[in-house]
Amino acid sequence: MLGLGRTRTQTRSNRSLSLGGMDYADPKKKSNFMGKILMAAVLTALCILMLKQSPSFNTSSAFSRHQPGVVHVLVTGGAGYIGSHAALRLLKENYRVTIVDNLSRGNIGAVRVLQELFPEPGRLQFIYADLGDAKAVHQIFSQNAFDAVMHFAAVAYVGESTLDPLKYYHNITSNTLTVLEAMSAYGVPTLIYSSTCATYGEPEKMPITEETPQLPINPYGKAKKMAEDIILDFHKNSNMAVMILRYFNVIGSDPEGRLGEAPRPELREHGRISGACYDAARGTIPGLKVRGTDYKTTDGTCIRDYIDVTDLVDAHVKALEKARPGKVGIYNVGTGRGRSVKDFVEACKAATGVPIKVDFLPRRPGDYAEVFSDPTKIRLELNWTAKHTDLQESLQVAWRWQKSHLNGYSSSLVKSS
Repeated sequence: MLGLGRTRTQTRSNRSLSLGGMDYADPKKKSNFMGKILMAAVLTALCILMLKQSPSFNTSSAFSRHQPGVVHVLVTGGAGYIGSHAALRLLKENYRVTIVDNLSRGNIGAVRVLQELFPEPGRLQFIYADLGDAKAVHQIFSQNAFDAVMHFAAVAYVGESTLDPLKYYHNITSNTLTVLEAMSAYGVPTLIYSSTCATYGEPEKMPITEETPQLPINPYGKAKKMAEDIILDFHKNSNMAVMILRYFNVIGSDPEGRLGEAPRPELREHGRISGACYDAARGTIPGLKVRGTDYKTTDGTCIRDYIDVTDLVDAHVKALEKARPGKVGIYNVGTGRGRSVKDFVEACKAATGVPIKVDFLPRRPGDYAEVFSDPTKIRLELNWTAKHTDLQESLQVAWRWQKSHLNGYSSSLVKSS
């Protein structure tokens, strides 16, 4: 029979009493049970309090919600040369900034500089991601409350674009479409798009106005124009505020020496002439290569409009301030003055104090003879004018940073000469 062989080990004083089908628990046991519940509640509350007080929790919540009086700007390509300077300016103006960059062309060192300058929770966050990954882009937008996007992220070398055009169409045109789709899906109201004078190609008349026909002659310019067309087509049925800035040849760096231009060594062959100038002055390369001396210009070399990066980011901030729902603004960002490559080389020699060796080579595919802007529209509508127009001075400012950063952001203590 069941249970006949069991020994009773529990005394009656410790058992529940059954009266009329109801169990009455021992008061001591009930008190112990309630104590455990109370202790669990206290521990849970403490965990929540500790989590809320942690920097990561506060930062996450700050970026994931809209806050009155605070404008949260997504800066794509914010680890790059121009994007990092724009992020610095935005942070100085008390914007909240999220940088998204895959670091294929950008520098994590630039992000670290910004993080050290603005360590307060809720000011700056960096997200490592590729805009070519649509799923990742949508996840970023779903987890952050952006008020505006400054879209800088792009490969941007004319020569490289002629060698690998598909990379440029993917990186510039396709990725811009992905960003625009995410903005539309999550209701981000403002786009400041970083475009280029390369969309104009080689116009018959100078200076270039915003009405100059866009006839790009290289894949870089073509990809940027396609991206512009996508934005403008989308805007026809959207209330988004859009500003498109077509800028010219960027030089210079942060006047206070916190940021600079640090292209990857393997890309120097395709890079800006300013980067080649500094490399030649430092002895990193044997000399400066000037490509093309038979253009129909005063001295046979290309004519360009050189815009200081400090002025350029100022134009972006003014565009952000002036952006209005349902409106599109398209602006050239330049000084309005063209300088020849030979003029640039002489200014570089004077700025660095180094007698740089110059090699004159055949033209580079995809280049054009003369390009400079008419900045009248941006002056009248955005109240913007280039202030840093002394070519030698802009190069000197950048040279100071270059001398103390021989290996880019990985070094900073090289004695000036």
